[in-house]
Amino acid sequence: MEITGVETIPVEVPVKQHDEPYGIAPYVAGGRLSDLPESLSFEEALERNESATRSGRKLLVRLETDGDVTGWGEMKVPTMRMGRTVIEELLEPALVGRNVWEVESFVDEFSGFSSMYYTDITSFLGGVEMAMWDAWGKHLGVPVHQLIGGKCADTVPIAFCLGLMSPDESREHARFAAEEGFSVLKTKGSRYWETDVERIVAMHDAVDGDLEFRLDPNQLWDVDQAVRVAARLEDAGIYLQYLEQPVRVDSIGTLKRMRERLKTPIAGGNEDMFKPHNLYLLAREDAIDAADPDVISSGGIIGLKREAGVAAEANISLAHHSNFDFGFKNAAKLHVMSTTPAFNLATDSVYYAIEDDFLEERLVVEDGEMEVPDRPGLAGAVDEDKVERYRIEE
Repeated sequence: MEITGVETIPVEVPVKQHDEPYGIAPYVAGGRLSDLPESLSFEEALERNESATRSGRKLLVRLETDGDVTGWGEMKVPTMRMGRTVIEELLEPALVGRNVWEVESFVDEFSGFSSMYYTDITSFLGGVEMAMWDAWGKHLGVPVHQLIGGKCADTVPIAFCLGLMSPDESREHARFAAEEGFSVLKTKGSRYWETDVERIVAMHDAVDGDLEFRLDPNQLWDVDQAVRVAARLEDAGIYLQYLEQPVRVDSIGTLKRMRERLKTPIAGGNEDMFKPHNLYLLAREDAIDAADPDVISSGGIIGLKREAGVAAEANISLAHHSNFDFGFKNAAKLHVMSTTPAFNLATDSVYYAIEDDFLEERLVVEDGEMEVPDRPGLAGAVDEDKVERYRIEE
């Protein structure tokens, strides 16, 4: 079954608001506060960002074949125009005429592209490769997990994700997460690191220690701030599941020294994984305890499985990153995590907050876990009317 063409489709889907069950918008991350005046208080900075992240914006990939199936994938791109240009002008010519199951040869064909043409396109492979697996599984009538090793579990635990908000608001959302069966809560860090400590303490106290916490400042802190945050939490008797990306992603030596100084586990995040071979370098230098890769920054399912092999050999724990993902990407990571024992930590996810999805049957979220889909391909049939409904011009 040969590939006959690739279509890229920019889409935007609203997300639920904070005052709704499982609502998350406005989802404010620490980086959004960095450009605001230093004189603003934490509360004033949040008010300035009240409109932040109220929708999920992605580029869908529709893979056409000469058979009776269509494959689908999705990815976040710097700009829609950039994503469409790379896929349509660079990747599509290499795909047309190729058998849909020639996934690994396609990925490896572009693995050295960054050194040849000064532009790393690994992350652009992710959504395209995802669509190839989807089409192949549908053609065979089997779920993707049967093609990549066979699932070891029927469900995957997920971490409840929370943007920046006041300690009092954070406390209420932590209670909700615990009541709904979640065991882990991930939240962002900011330049207001002292308030971040207050937020974690407030949430920990609200649930009597029944939640574990992940804290992700997205590279915002210097070493002094990161060490003080972790030390203050340790003094309060709170040991994060991990502190993710506390400093610049190229600071491998700094991460190693922080790991030696603190009891708190240190994690590399998805931003680290956008640098090719960086997980290997972090593992070689014994610089991290855990990692949070992403199927897109890893270049697809094959790349993610390869990184899991590196982590397993280095005894590094693995979660998976989330970015307002729709059903295609959530299904892809569920297939990988359920077939790869190296993924021993809950995956980040805000799928529960997405207002709608393109799958005819939405993925199931219950008691803090997501069900691994058993429908053909990634997750079965697609509602193409919804694809058109949420298509945007950009």
